Amino acid sequence: MLNREILDILAGSKEWGWVLEPDAKRILSLSGLDVPQFTCTDRLNEAVEFAERIGYPVVAKVVSPQVVHKTESGGVMAGIENKIALAEAFHRFSGIEGFRGVLVEESLSGVEMIVGSKVDYQFGPILLLGIGGTGVEIYKDATLRMAPIREKDVTSMLRSLRAHRLLEGYRGAEPINLEKLTRNLMAFSALIMELSESVTSIDLNPVFCSPAGCVAADARIMLE
Repeated sequence: MLNREILDILAGSKEWGWVLEPDAKRILSLSGLDVPQFTCTDRLNEAVEFAERIGYPVVAKVVSPQVVHKTESGGVMAGIENKIALAEAFHRFSGIEGFRGVLVEESLSGVEMIVGSKVDYQFGPILLLGIGGTGVEIYKDATLRMAPIREKDVTSMLRSLRAHRLLEGYRGAEPINLEKLTRNLMAFSALIMELSESVTSIDLNPVFCSPAGCVAADARIMLE
């Protein structure tokens, strides 16, 4: 069952038809998925305090109900190394339509993957796993399963990817944490089953996978 906080987030997001990223990441975290350390604020001093506490570099993103695709709108800045660069990002984002604040989060690294789901009219929730990041439409290396999935489905999905050797350790590189990837995918499958009557799609891209874990660096939830 969805808890009250998730239900309140969904209810409060109906006005614009999608869930703002800070709230989407709260939903993921409450559902057992790993997300970056982050804060959302409309005060520069709070953003700087947070960045200095977790350590630079950080990533900054605009938070606005008018901006679904932040990258295309110039609403994302990665690799911020100090408070001057963070202040510049804050100032630039504050001029974007519908500005509600800035999401500041830790920088991540690893193999970029995509995890997503669409709710099909006939078949219900369909879960996608693939190689993600900005090249997702170039590589087109993804696999689909009907939700809910089981652990053995995760193994099958990973083996279906052309780039699966990157995940298992290639040319001396350490393999990603397959146990945590599996745990996150199982939690995601359970979440989309719970939300199937409330959402049309969920996209996590990229999900940074490394030997340490798999963390959803970006999240978009579109409502029914």
